[in-house]
Amino acid sequence: MAGSGEHITALVRTHAAGDDSAFYSVALQVAAREARLGHNRLAEDIKKAVEASRRSAPPSNVTRLAQPRGDLGELLTASNPDVGLRDLVVPVTMAAQIKQVLSEQRQRRTLLDHGFTPAHRLLLEGPPGTGKTMTASVLAHELSLPLFTVRLDALLSKYMGETASKLRLVFDEVATRRGVYLFDEFDALGADRSGNDVGEARRILNSFLVFLEQSGPESLVIAATNHRTILDRALFRRFDLVLTYELPDAGQAGAVIRARLGSLARGIDWRAVRRHVDGLSHADLVKAAETAAKTALMRGEAAVTVEDIVVALDARKAASVA
Repeated sequence: MAGSGEHITALVRTHAAGDDSAFYSVALQVAAREARLGHNRLAEDIKKAVEASRRSAPPSNVTRLAQPRGDLGELLTASNPDVGLRDLVVPVTMAAQIKQVLSEQRQRRTLLDHGFTPAHRLLLEGPPGTGKTMTASVLAHELSLPLFTVRLDALLSKYMGETASKLRLVFDEVATRRGVYLFDEFDALGADRSGNDVGEARRILNSFLVFLEQSGPESLVIAATNHRTILDRALFRRFDLVLTYELPDAGQAGAVIRARLGSLARGIDWRAVRRHVDGLSHADLVKAAETAAKTALMRGEAAVTVEDIVVALDARKAASVA
């Protein structure tokens, strides 16, 4: 909706219908519009009023997950992840950084009232299967927010030629509906275009940079990539935090396998297992653990053996280099 008159009409209609969710959404659209016009104080006052009203509303009004519709329905996939911080196996330093993001988001109002902006723009980079997408899910779960995954394939292929306007739709949703927004396989959008293809692709990247810069702290915007080296350098300074993921070490690998096996991992000599985990990602380890578990269960046993795990790990390693 472009005009203030249309916004007022929509506010009246949603209020009359008793649709609190839609009412708040329109109110936040008004706030976003005022922010774009440079009326930052008014925009912030509207956002504060909406948040205060939501806090006082009955819990049943905020637990429903409404799927995006229309054009947004083709660009975003909504989910409610159920993986928590305890399920994420990462180095201690990275776990501390993720906890810091959670703390800043939970206390964002205090920070904003004192002139500080909580971290809300994250770049996650590292090899496939090392926990980047899972981190986005963990942040959404821990903050009790929906996870919106941006479908870059649809954005860049179906809408090529109007991608910038579709990006605006996504970032308008970022401004009006609090959530965690994941741009997975982000290199498809953020690759350095300095050498060639400086037309549409450059305009798309520039649009993303502008929208990202303008995004407020109510939602988290997360970009995940397997290819840091091909990203445009202008991207890195636009993010509040860059997390670098690596393949797990032997200790972390054992923790991943144990977590997936649960009670099936009784009596395992993990020293024998650790010699077979080099070069495998978190996702590879989970798949290997699942294979070992199924092997034991189909054999009629209630626990896996070291041989079950080793065979599954070696098979996974062979498949990854084939």
